[in-house]
Amino acid sequence: MTASSTRRTTAAHSRLAAVGAIAVAGALILTGCGDQTKDNGSESDTAASAPLAGKLPQSIRDKGVIKVGSDIAYAPVEFKDGSGKVVGIDPDVAAAMGKQLGVDFQFENGTFDTLITGLRSKRYDIAMSAMTDTKDRQEGIDSDTGKKVGEGVDFVDYFTAGVSIYTKKGDDQGIKTWSDLCGKKIVLQRGTVSEDLAKAESKKCPAGKKIAIEAFDNDQQAQTRLRAGGAAAGSSDFPVAAYAVKTSGGGKDFQLVGEQVEAAPYGIAVAKNQTQLRDALQAALAAIIKNGEYEKIMKKWGVTDGVVQEATINGGK
Repeated sequence: MTASSTRRTTAAHSRLAAVGAIAVAGALILTGCGDQTKDNGSESDTAASAPLAGKLPQSIRDKGVIKVGSDIAYAPVEFKDGSGKVVGIDPDVAAAMGKQLGVDFQFENGTFDTLITGLRSKRYDIAMSAMTDTKDRQEGIDSDTGKKVGEGVDFVDYFTAGVSIYTKKGDDQGIKTWSDLCGKKIVLQRGTVSEDLAKAESKKCPAGKKIAIEAFDNDQQAQTRLRAGGAAAGSSDFPVAAYAVKTSGGGKDFQLVGEQVEAAPYGIAVAKNQTQLRDALQAALAAIIKNGEYEKIMKKWGVTDGVVQEATINGGK
């Protein structure tokens, strides 16, 4: 999961201000009322266009932007289309939530395994990048060492996905399950649940038949390696693997093998001390689930199997 450029600015915020100014001028001409009419009109307009804006921290309302750390090379969750525009499940969900909150979600590039660090250093306000909500991430635990390396993050869970294995089409080398990878090489993205699973499975393999794991900064690099015959298999989250199988080489490059495993929620990561922001995001997600906009997005991307019915905080195990 790695990402790239920025998206929208505070244009929507400016347009709101302009509309408010026009409304005020009209009210003054017609009624002679002063500041009271201005204030009421402005509050009414904001409530109608962004009903949950008041739930955000004032600092973010003032900026009109939520900075998002993301990997924008993880289609169909987030990626760049042919024109360079950031598109996908996460940008669409974020845009729908932004309407409720009256802010723009600005996606910024960062390799997946550095996103939480970027959140901790305040480079980003949130991380939204097909990030699996796990107890280790909630508690700031390094999955490899079991040691605490940070304060952890809170998650607002918005999707559910498992992990899949895929191979070159017509060449599965007998791979159906994770145990079939013993003695073979797998390619994947660094810092992901796929890497955690591969390392855990390799420990179970017989001596001399460990899994060779080659990890990359992003999933596209792993796919390129597999396509060139540099490994027996690749692994990524099910929506990503399925999209690669469908689109790479016109559907001729890869095939899914076995069943997806370790189904778990994707979460929007928020710093532990940003509880007001976290709760505002939860409220916005709940609103788009209720009004049907969330389900429309999932249907658009063909991932309705992963929909959630409610906005949960820290639902990962």
